[in-house]
Amino acid sequence: MDKSSGVGVLDKAVALLDAIAARPCSLTELVAATGITRPTAHRLAVALEHHRLVARDETGRFVPGPHLHTWALESDPLASRATAAVSHLRDATGLSAQVYRRVDDSRLCIAAAEPATGLRDTVPVGSLLTLRAGSAAQILVAWLPDNERMRLCGDAVFDATDLAKVRRRGWAHSLGQREAGVGSMSVPARDASGQVVAAVSISGPQERLTHPSPEHRRFLVDAAERLART
Repeated sequence: MDKSSGVGVLDKAVALLDAIAARPCSLTELVAATGITRPTAHRLAVALEHHRLVARDETGRFVPGPHLHTWALESDPLASRATAAVSHLRDATGLSAQVYRRVDDSRLCIAAAEPATGLRDTVPVGSLLTLRAGSAAQILVAWLPDNERMRLCGDAVFDATDLAKVRRRGWAHSLGQREAGVGSMSVPARDASGQVVAAVSISGPQERLTHPSPEHRRFLVDAAERLART
């Protein structure tokens, strides 16, 4: 099937997006995957990044951007339930609340709610964050198959022992792992088969989350149960 639309620059941009959607790509890998010349590939990739259709991961590779993810979330039923869940969680705790899903080697914020006052840990919906730091990352990695879990632990701030503890107790906690001065706590949200499909989190000033409380855990579990309801 001819994939040409007759609009060359559009065809090249779509080819770049197809390559990036398949896996994170360096500029060299984009050129090899698409056959587009290096200067043109660079110019188009930077333009797509400007429009937030692509982004960069921690190694500088091109990955799908938040604008693409935001469009996808509009038809995601989990995202609509997550929006209600984080609103309840924020109101119950007075802290920032988020829901994350795993996307390749990153985590995607699919819902977020911020308190009206006080210090906020603002994570816009559509943001891609690391899977190698933070309590939500621990949740999303802890129940992965052994080979995937060990690969992601390779350069993470947590290790296999930490994740075994997360699985035993059913929640994760971090202080300053992703951002200095920020603490967080997360629990898993599961589908009907028991698979972990998301991490539900609260975050805020480190001093408010230095010692995870049973009350915070209860509110998080309640939010995860809201998320699981169909």
